[in-house]
Amino acid sequence: MNSNSYFTPRTKPLAQAVGLAAALASVAASAEPAIEEVVVTSQLREASQLDTPTSVSVLGAAAIETHGATNLEQLLNLAPNVNFSSGASRGRFVQIRGIGERSQFIDPVNPSVGLIVDGIDFTGLGLAASTLDMQQVEILRGPQGTVYGANALAGLVNMTSNAPSATPFAKVSAEAAQYGAHTLSAVISGPLSEQLSYRFAVQNQQSDGYVHNRYLGRKDTNNIDETVGRGKLRYQASDDLQLDFTVFYLDADNGYDAFTLDNSRNTLSDQPGWDRQETLAGAISSQWSGSNLFTLKSVLSAARSDTEYGYDEDWTHVGFHPWEYSSTDNYLRDRDNLSADVRLVSTDESLLFGGSTGWVAGVYLRSEEEALERNASFASQFDTDNAAIYGQLNSAIGARFELITGLRLEQRSADYADSLAVTSDTREDLWGGNITLRFSASDTTMVYGTLSRGYKAGGVNGRIISASAGNPDIGSDTFLFDTESMLNYELGIKGDWLENRLQAQVAAFYQDRSDVQAKQSIFNPEDFSFDDYLANAAGGHSTGIEAEVTFQASEALQLFATFGWLNAEFEDFISSTHVDARDDNTGETSLVSLDGRDLAHAPNYQFFTGAEYALTANLMFRVEVEGKDDFYFSNSHNEKSTVYELVNARLTYRGDDWDISLWGRNLTDETIYTRGFYFSNQFGNNPANGYAPEAYYQLGEPRVAGVSASYTF
Repeated sequence: MNSNSYFTPRTKPLAQAVGLAAALASVAASAEPAIEEVVVTSQLREASQLDTPTSVSVLGAAAIETHGATNLEQLLNLAPNVNFSSGASRGRFVQIRGIGERSQFIDPVNPSVGLIVDGIDFTGLGLAASTLDMQQVEILRGPQGTVYGANALAGLVNMTSNAPSATPFAKVSAEAAQYGAHTLSAVISGPLSEQLSYRFAVQNQQSDGYVHNRYLGRKDTNNIDETVGRGKLRYQASDDLQLDFTVFYLDADNGYDAFTLDNSRNTLSDQPGWDRQETLAGAISSQWSGSNLFTLKSVLSAARSDTEYGYDEDWTHVGFHPWEYSSTDNYLRDRDNLSADVRLVSTDESLLFGGSTGWVAGVYLRSEEEALERNASFASQFDTDNAAIYGQLNSAIGARFELITGLRLEQRSADYADSLAVTSDTREDLWGGNITLRFSASDTTMVYGTLSRGYKAGGVNGRIISASAGNPDIGSDTFLFDTESMLNYELGIKGDWLENRLQAQVAAFYQDRSDVQAKQSIFNPEDFSFDDYLANAAGGHSTGIEAEVTFQASEALQLFATFGWLNAEFEDFISSTHVDARDDNTGETSLVSLDGRDLAHAPNYQFFTGAEYALTANLMFRVEVEGKDDFYFSNSHNEKSTVYELVNARLTYRGDDWDISLWGRNLTDETIYTRGFYFSNQFGNNPANGYAPEAYYQLGEPRVAGVSASYTF
């Protein structure tokens, strides 16, 4: 039998990558260098990644650069059990362990995954997640109920850019690639005085995108056009006081013309859409250690973001077909956010219980105003205020055990009003926390067990209330949705071995969710549209494993891999809006049980693996394979993505103060889907086939090759 017959076309890229890694490992003669230690900064106490008792991926500047990432969406596949959805110019919505929003149209959403950039809350604003001059990206999986509260039920993404340097530094970078892509960036940093230092970074990225609008004869209707600027000042006022100032600006004027009637990259829209965001934000961080009893840390941030999201609803042009319709949809959404976090961290002089227990106590305030205008015919205002107190105890139990207990109490108020006279005023008392037992099995191995609780606030489906008057399928039970909570049980092991050349972390978890907020959609026969709303499933559970391994096989060779396995399902969820609940011939609806069905955007497995090999002292070759199982696109229909494996490669030459790289992503040109819809109820979107029900997909990045270079002064 031919030995190659064991491999399908889908598994060959993975097999080839593993084979290459094995071949490179076989020539590794020595193994001297150690892997650099990584510090997690997003917890109440900073600690190395391998000493942090939670499942967290940390992607440093080297990983960001070698993967060619300019935005968070290009890094998410490197972390196990993390996914994203598009439906826009970028993948703006993140899911962790199968939990997270997939889109936002009319109604406001309560996010499940938080996004913090340099202390600024950008939750729900994925375009702001630029990797410009980024020091590291931390992706925390599981509820962060003690530290971050209501917006981190599923987890948190914390991004930290580089701090001002004590010595002069400057760097310019450029990149050019297929599809008219080019990026220019510059960074300058250094001291202004003995106490004051600065850092400024700016970047412009442009790309035509991967779509050809054949009706307009343009290849830039799904383009990227983003300018990002970041400025930082660090003032060392005294030996005890440090102040950090951050200013961030984003101007994104991206196109959105992604869907076609034949699921190709050739669109026919006569009114292509856009995905725009202008953001101005800032933060002031302080750290004062002038007391023997505590260290005072604080972050005060403010952000204003004006967004515009629009698209051609019919995906065609006037004159396409006699039965055609022509329509667009546009959302202007302005968001203002203020937050303050002040905490006291104990010192050695203020330990409790005979010097065995360190403590943290904090206060958190957040206020956000969100104004929406849709098509100049609908407007809404959604204002939220959060106030929380939180604390954590770290108690040493003997020489090897540590008990960590945390609690957060939060009050949330939400006021909603729209132009259709729908109003809602809610007040909630919420709580979350964690109990963690950490065991130092040896100087190089740590084992932990965690029980944590997360929560997400309830709310109102304003659009459904206003639409119910003309749609008998909409009942009053859909007007409101309740608070969701989750218990997370997690066991993990972390360590570094072989003189710190082998690092690994493995976590197994079970998550028990109550009153799961599940997005549903219902067809509106009055305007032939779909009205989205949130409903509470009785429950849900997720079981999974997450593993990350890095091995410095020799001075020349490093191997790395991550793997996630996930089984995320509904429990006792009865839906009347699922596509199977409606008879297209009679229009009658019935109830469909989704008990045991996988959650949307929750693939059963995903992986990332590769090798980096120094061919010479200056020449480096890197190969990666990333893969993902298929997954449902929605809770309202059965369409799925495709299973895929992508191969990426990069060849880099480094001089004394410059480098140049040749790279390629998706080298086998696999077709991947980042968003999917199913148009049913005798109303598809194609007049040429009588508007028959059918599925439509947004395509991900095809094969792309390019060159990158940088010069450091």
